[in-house]
Order: sequence, then structure tokens, then C-alpha cells
Amino acid sequence: MPTYTFKCPTCGLVRDEFLPLAVYTAPDFAPPACHAPMERFFTPPDPARALDYLISETIYEGLQAPDGADISTRAKHRAYMRDNNLTTIDDFSETWKRAAREREASMAGQDASRVRDIVDAVNRLERG
Repeated sequence: MPTYTFKCPTCGLVRDEFLPLAVYTAPDFAPPACHAPMERFFTPPDPARALDYLISETIYEGLQAPDGADISTRAKHRAYMRDNNLTTIDDFSETWKRAAREREASMAGQDASRVRDIVDAVNRLERG
């Protein structure tokens, strides 16, 4: 589940919220409030610690799932994801590579401008 960081425009309080994407993108979504409705805030990563994040458990420190489960290590996080039938984007890397190879194979020998001509023709028909 994505983590969204919000900051109070009045006092500067910063707060993380674990929200499903469907909740965050819903038309009636209201950000959390402090002194005023909080604004979405992006914390830039520290480039000096980038390697630490990739090779260590640092990113899991103190992490909890939305239901309160402890996922403060890579192993706990993986077990939680597996037990709750959840996945992360890296689980699909081989699927995407295979799909790209299949697309390339299906396009072999075709004139790329022909594909563009077909797309343009469809767009003209839709406009009317």
C-alpha cells in the first residue's frame, strides 16, 4: 500500500499516511488536517544513503502494515505480502520482459510507418 506524506501549511507538521490508491484518487478524498488541510509533501531522498537503502534493511525500520502487522524486516514484509495475497512491482519484471520480447517478435518484418498510418487513420475516424 502506498505511503503518502502530508505537511501542514500552517505549523509544518509532517505526517505519513498509508492509503490504498483507490482512496487517494477518489473524488471525495480529503487530505488529513492539522491546523488546515494538509498538502501532499515529497521528501527528496538522500543520495548519500541510496546504496544503504538498496542493500540493507534500513527501508523497513519501524514499518507496519495498515492492519498494524510488524513488517520491519525484508523477511517479515515478504511473508506478510505472501500471506495476504499481495505483490510488489518487482514481481512482474520477468512478465514485462517476456511481453516486450513478444511485442518485438510480432512486429518483426513490419514497416513501422505502416503502424503509424493505421493509428492516424483510426484517430481521424474517431474525430469524425
